[in-house]
Amino acid sequence: MLPAVRQLLRSFARFQNLQVGTEVAPSAAGPGFRLQIRRISILPLSICFCAVLFLTKARAQFSPPDGTATHSISGQFIIMGGPVSSLASSPAIANDASLVRLEPALLSISAERIKGLLRRELGISPDAPWQGKIYLVLHPAVSTDEDVTIVSQPFADGEWSYRVQLPDVLSQTRFLRAITGVLLLEMANRNAAGGRSAEIPAWLTDGLALEPPAAASPELILSTPPKVEDGLPVSRTVETQRGLDSLANVHHVLRDQGTLTFQQLSWPTDAQAAGDDGGVFHANAQLFVSELLNLKNGPACLCAMLADMSECYNWQTAFQNSFRNWFPQPLDVEKWWALEVVGFVAHDPGPRWTPAVSRQRLDEILSVPVDVWTASNSLPDHAEISWQAVIRNFEPPKRTEILQVKLRDIELAELRMAAPLVALCDGYRRALADFLGQQVSPTSTQPLGRRPVAAVKAGDARTTLKKLDALDAQLRAAEAQIKPDVLVP
Repeated sequence: MLPAVRQLLRSFARFQNLQVGTEVAPSAAGPGFRLQIRRISILPLSICFCAVLFLTKARAQFSPPDGTATHSISGQFIIMGGPVSSLASSPAIANDASLVRLEPALLSISAERIKGLLRRELGISPDAPWQGKIYLVLHPAVSTDEDVTIVSQPFADGEWSYRVQLPDVLSQTRFLRAITGVLLLEMANRNAAGGRSAEIPAWLTDGLALEPPAAASPELILSTPPKVEDGLPVSRTVETQRGLDSLANVHHVLRDQGTLTFQQLSWPTDAQAAGDDGGVFHANAQLFVSELLNLKNGPACLCAMLADMSECYNWQTAFQNSFRNWFPQPLDVEKWWALEVVGFVAHDPGPRWTPAVSRQRLDEILSVPVDVWTASNSLPDHAEISWQAVIRNFEPPKRTEILQVKLRDIELAELRMAAPLVALCDGYRRALADFLGQQVSPTSTQPLGRRPVAAVKAGDARTTLKKLDALDAQLRAAEAQIKPDVLVP
């Protein structure tokens, strides 16, 4: 912006037949002196007027007309509506669950919910302040695959504003990517200087936009009701199965269509970025971001990367600075990603549970329901006891019967446990198998009917109790790191 002002001033000075900064000698006299003084006295006023006019015009570029804007609850999002397209009222569009029909009031709610979910994934406080205003401008959609345009505008005071051109009908995936992308840009430009906007890598935008539980969530994305009956809006209902890991679809894509290297993730083609490659790039980006978030202090490292982008010439430098403890050299991230993706694709237990559901299922397996009578003529009270209590208090025949069922349950559950609890689940399985005198294959993904089972000497109760107590302590430590499955903070 400053070069443009400087050019404007030079042009004005040439028009006045003077150069900016020219001084008139005090010895000058006569009418010509008065004329020169008059020109020099007019120039600063003209400069100020032009500069103020330029800045005012720049700031007014994103300003909506009075009375036509809808503000979100935080004030960061300003939605400007327009005429509704004929496409939005089409019955075929209204019944397509993969499309969202936007209108200002519901759009303001959806944008705030996406912002809250993004902050939760990155470990940012929900009430953390924001800086740049985001204008969401709706226009009538011509087709369902229109592009979304994001324009950033710096101001003289260091603040930024953003304008997002949205069709009123688009896919849920494209909508999530647009809002996530402009939010990441707003966070990265907070320390930007010199009017240069940060560069957000495509894998980061797509990975966070599609990170569970964001994708295809009816609570997160609100669409215009397709019809009104008796004065009440009636919306379509999409049944969503909770508790299963949404990376299951990623696994199928990577298994059937191949994986990308980190270099390919860094430089996607236009077809990959648009999703015209069968979703391979989006699946790789989702897995890559998910694995980064699972690293120790992974969310904090991504936040540091965003804060450092405005001071770096490219995002690769910011990534290297923020993840230096994990990847000291650029080649280290390639090696790490290659191992992660091979291990992910090779393991195919079917859809996994989320960490929160895995913890709940493991708690159910580790507890044994019993009936307790406090008096001979009273009704029984239902209670739950631990494996340790079964080993201590039950007679061997009944104890073996109960623990055999628990061994089968934990073997089945281990196939679908989330990554943080797989090792603990395997430890419980081995401790119980040793106590019952059964030696099973160490490969838990092998079908149960094909596992070689050999009778071995049963373990003693004291050793087994110590193993179970130690595993319980590890489980309590792991549970403290597991986030609940909450879509909207």
